[in-house]
Amino acid sequence: MTNTDAHKAIEAVWRIESAKVIAGLARIVGDVGIAEDLAQDALLIALEKWPTSGVPDNPGAWLMATAKHRAIDAMRQKSLHQRKHEEIGRELEAQQDAPPDLDAALDDHVGDDLLSLVFTACHPVLSTEARVALTLRLLGGLTTPEIARAFLVPEPTIAQRIVRAKRTLSEAKVPFEVPRGADLEARLSSVLEVIYLIFNEGYSATAGEDWVRPALCEDALRLGRILAELMKNEPEVHGLVALMEIQASRLRARVGPAGEPVLLLDQDRSRWDQLLIRRGLAALDRAGALRGVPGSYTLQAEIAACHARARVAADTEWTRIAALYAVLGQLTPSPVVELNRAVAVSMAFGPAAGLEIVDGLKSEKTLERYHLLPSVRGDLLAKLGRKAEARTEFERAASLTQNAREKNLLLDRARTAAN
Repeated sequence: MTNTDAHKAIEAVWRIESAKVIAGLARIVGDVGIAEDLAQDALLIALEKWPTSGVPDNPGAWLMATAKHRAIDAMRQKSLHQRKHEEIGRELEAQQDAPPDLDAALDDHVGDDLLSLVFTACHPVLSTEARVALTLRLLGGLTTPEIARAFLVPEPTIAQRIVRAKRTLSEAKVPFEVPRGADLEARLSSVLEVIYLIFNEGYSATAGEDWVRPALCEDALRLGRILAELMKNEPEVHGLVALMEIQASRLRARVGPAGEPVLLLDQDRSRWDQLLIRRGLAALDRAGALRGVPGSYTLQAEIAACHARARVAADTEWTRIAALYAVLGQLTPSPVVELNRAVAVSMAFGPAAGLEIVDGLKSEKTLERYHLLPSVRGDLLAKLGRKAEARTEFERAASLTQNAREKNLLLDRARTAAN
């Protein structure tokens, strides 16, 4: 095995196994920051040894066992005064008295450990930006430069977010555990929000030159699928996975040959990924089979499923979509949900009906800088033949978006509306 081959293999192993290793270590040391440092030390040793020794049969267990040895060595070398560290050292040494079963070292608690890591990385004590960065780092296996590139943020900014997040968790003494009882619902909501934020940034990039960033969608999908395996009885987890699977099925069709955006009604539906659609519909069935009123992610997945089932755009059940948005708006009142309902109403009952709803949103403070409000309004005005007004709205939308591809699309629509 060449060094290049070995490094590629190690990179792949790290992306797959790092979350399990960090989670297992965090259970032992009780601190995700220390756990990640230990895992990184093990990774460096792998980079030194594996090019000559080859990748072990169970690389995740090898990394775990190596990290545990590093923890013991570090504690022996330093004069540790804190009882917490002394207890950690005794626990680790006790585990070393018997020859380690490397498979068991990784697998005994892997489900609970991963869940604990998910809930810790997404703890509400952290800002949304910090939760996203820490989740991608600890659970997605992404490096700081990869996260920075994905969100078009300077590397030092991401590095600071991650460092501050780990310090905050440590100072707040956030327990490494899965919340129970009444706390679970609120904490799970935070986890799902983070995963969907990551997915949405990939599906419709807020800034930069690219309209979509598929790698972020893949990271979010992977996290969602893991969570669905670990929390089989939570309908909203399956609802979110269903939504992401179905939305991701359209990624190839959302971009034209030159990278330009292709809107939903203009997409070549033969390019939609049927495997992802089937997986999404299956996840939606699992969500529906569980008891309880459908949550916001399940309702959004139902809407996405209406599009997925339509072979051609003309077959879309817009009346049902409008009704689903009405239910969603009652469950989670939001001007953005109402704007989406306006689009569905316009498709079901005509542009004038949709415009009436949109005009009722013009005074919403939260939508003042939201580019999709003038974009939708411009589209409806154009359909009603009010070309000059439509052009003004498209130009305003173009001035508000930070995505270069979207800006070009909106300016093109402004020029078309004027003709």
